[in-house]
This record gives sequence, structure tokens and C-alpha cells, in this order.
Amino acid sequence: MRKYSKIYLLATSIILAAGSCTSTFDKMNVDPNNPSSITPQFLLPTGIESSIDRYWGHRTRFERINLDGAALWVQHLTRNIYSNEGDNYGISQALPLNNWKGFFNDAQSNFNRIIAISGEKGTTPNANYEGIALIMRTWNFSLLTDMWGAIPYSEALKGTAEAPIYTPAYDSMEKVYAGMLEDLKVANEKLSVAGSAVSGDILYSGNILKWKKFANSLRLRLANRQAAKKPAESRAIMREILADPVKYPIFTSNDDNASLKCTTILPSNNEWNQVLIQDGRTDWNLSKTLVDKMNGVSDARIKIFGNPNKVGKYEGHANGLPDAIATTYLESSSTIGSFFTAAAAPEVVMTYAELQFILAEASIDGDITGDAQAYFEKGITASFAQYAATGSSDLIAQLGTVTREKILDQKWIALFGQGIEAWTEYRRTGYPVMPAADPRAVFENGAIIPTRLPYPGSEYSLNAKNVSEGEKLNGGPNDMKTKLWWAEK
Repeated sequence: MRKYSKIYLLATSIILAAGSCTSTFDKMNVDPNNPSSITPQFLLPTGIESSIDRYWGHRTRFERINLDGAALWVQHLTRNIYSNEGDNYGISQALPLNNWKGFFNDAQSNFNRIIAISGEKGTTPNANYEGIALIMRTWNFSLLTDMWGAIPYSEALKGTAEAPIYTPAYDSMEKVYAGMLEDLKVANEKLSVAGSAVSGDILYSGNILKWKKFANSLRLRLANRQAAKKPAESRAIMREILADPVKYPIFTSNDDNASLKCTTILPSNNEWNQVLIQDGRTDWNLSKTLVDKMNGVSDARIKIFGNPNKVGKYEGHANGLPDAIATTYLESSSTIGSFFTAAAAPEVVMTYAELQFILAEASIDGDITGDAQAYFEKGITASFAQYAATGSSDLIAQLGTVTREKILDQKWIALFGQGIEAWTEYRRTGYPVMPAADPRAVFENGAIIPTRLPYPGSEYSLNAKNVSEGEKLNGGPNDMKTKLWWAEK
């Protein structure tokens, strides 16, 4: 997508050209690859773009953790060919390797550099840049720990420090979550709508209030996610935020949604557009699990999520079918809807609808006060409004009295496109209850929906002692069956 490195190269060229007009040769001797010469306004968009693009789709094979992994495992999508690339729970070793490297190197190094530059002791102090980078670094760490479990955290990203750490220790998920929740609180405190302006913000266009809302909404997500394991702490965090909306603002409408706004001009297109439209890949259809669930209640969002087949129906086929069977559904299974494959389609990180379902769950669990039914209905209404779909009132009437399962089912539907989040919530709660596998399906991984990604081989080559400790912290072998810390079932 956006190639902000071009801006950096242009800036470097101007610096060198200016230097050539002087007689002081040593002033020309500037390393163009030295990151200390790059300001936050160039680091920020590169970090935001690279991390959200990777999370949402990524164009390259064996990089697409959403399309070739999470969205299949949570049965939003299914494959009609190459079943062994995720749909049958088998993956290439390159998938975890590329995403481990990508999330750590492509984004986190940028956010860490911004924090160093913009902090009180940095070269260009700016608390708003620092706060934004803390939020984005935390979001990326949440993806990493939710996919792998124990990860390098307290010693991570220190390869260029004064005392460099090349073999970082692994921290437990519990410790990572504690750190992330504290960083989000600090980020909210650092951000000030009356503070210095920021440039290069391709998520919220420099709107600091919206960044504060994102920080606190994300903090609610993480507190709720760990609530079954640390109930007292999580309850205190959630109640603190909700008790003071001035100090801790949260999403109040779809206008606050955290989503990367793509464009119709290359290279700023939505990643799914690049894969499905520009590259002409036709490998994916809607899963029968999703389609049947939505058709069963006449959910109008199905018309947004997918395209009708040749006879005007919305249908899907089962996950895990061998290629010889799956390809027979090419004409009858619905393809992904144009809302998601358009060049300018947004790449969504977190929504107001998701927040309402988080609050509904927290309320029904007794972690916060409030009306679970009202939160539940607001979540459904917001999800429909997000797509300009009609019929939310009819669906709410059909669903009736709220239950925890209904909340999590509707959250799963609302997270369509956000495969990693939907997969995380399924692994945490066990909802939605997935149907029995099609008898023709052939699965790897003992027919168990993957519970995590395995650590890449590079860690065993370069950081063997610590990755082995990571396995112990996870409480099981480095496979796709070991349950993670927040799993409730």
C-alpha cells in the first residue's frame, strides 16, 4: 500500500544535495539508512500501514494470516482450492515465520522509535506522538500474544539499545497483558487535545480525542479478555474507565471506529482488493457455518458480507473439503462481498459495535453495572449501521432476551473481516458453537481448530533457550493444540 519510504528517500536526497553546496565535507557524511534522521511523521504512517495491512490481509502468499488462517479457522470463510493452506488446519511453516518477523520488525520497531524520539528525554518531545505510538505498539503486542501465547515483551525491541539484547526473554501472557493494560492507561494520560499537533496520522488524521477513545476502548477489550483469569483486576479497570467518561473517553458511535481508510489509487488499496481483484484470486468463499447462521434469522448483513450465486441465493460450503470436492462449489457458493473487496474498502481494527458487545458480556458476567440487553441491542444496531444495512430491529426482536451465548454469537458475526479477533474470541470463549464437521472434510491438527500459532523455526535457531521457556510458560508443546492463558473452556 502506501510507500512512505519514498518520502524518506526524497528527504534524504534533499539533505545530501544541500550538503554538496558546502565546503564542509564531513557534514555530507550522513548515513541515509540511519533511523535517527527520521522524524515521527514518517515513522508513524509506515508503522500504522504495515501492521494493519498485515493484520487485515497482506497480498503475499504465506503472509496472509487472516485470509489463509484465522478467517478460515473461525469459519467466516472457506476455501474452494488449496485446502491445505489453512482450511484443513494445516499451514506452511512460512506462515508463522513471516508473520512473527513482520509484526515485530515492520511495525513495532517504528513505534518503539517514535516513543524514544517523542518521549520527555527524546530529541523532539511530543506527548501526542508518544501516546499514539504506545497505543499502536500495544495493539500489535496484543496480536502477537493472542496468536502465539508467551512472547518476548519486556526485553523485546532492544536490539539497537545502548545495551542491546539479541536473545530476548519470553514473558507469560499474564505479564504481557498487565504491561499492555498499563501502557494504554499511560497513553490516555499522555494524549492531550490541547497538546502539540501530529502529522502522518493515517488512522485518525490527527484527531487526538479519537485516539484517546481508541486507547480506552482497546483497554476495555483487553480487560474483558482476561476477566475470567484476573476478575478483580479486570473489573476494577473496566469500572474505572466507565465511571469517568471525561478522563477516559470511549467509542460513542461508528464515527470513532479504528479503521485504515484505503483509496482507489495504488498502492493505497485495500489488501483484499489486491489479492482478490487485482491478482484475480478466486480461492475463497463464504463458509457454510456463517451463511447458515445468518440465513436462519434472515440477517440482512449477509448481502453485505457476500455476493449471491447464479440463482440469486446466499450459500456457502463446508470448511476442510478436499480440493476435488471443494472446487465443485465454485458456482454455487457465495463469494466475498464488494464492500470488503473494493479498492477503497476500510481495513477495520476495532468498532463501536464490538465495544458494545464487550460491555454486554461484562454486564451479564457481573463485571460492570449496566443493562446487558441494552448493550447487546446497541451492538447489533451499530453493526448494521456500519454497513448501512436495514433490519436490525427485526433481528433484535427475533433474538429476544440476551444471553452470553447470543452476545458472543453476534460479536462473531460483527467481526466478519477481522478474522484474528474473531478467532481469538472463539478460542477464549468457545463461542459460537461450531457445527459438526462435514463427513467429507479431511482435517490436519487432529481435527482441532488451531488454538495458537507455533513459534517459528528461526526462534529455535537464534533464541533457543528462551523460546523453550516460552513453551513452558504456555503450558504445552509448540503446536496448534495448546490452549492459551485466557481460554475459558
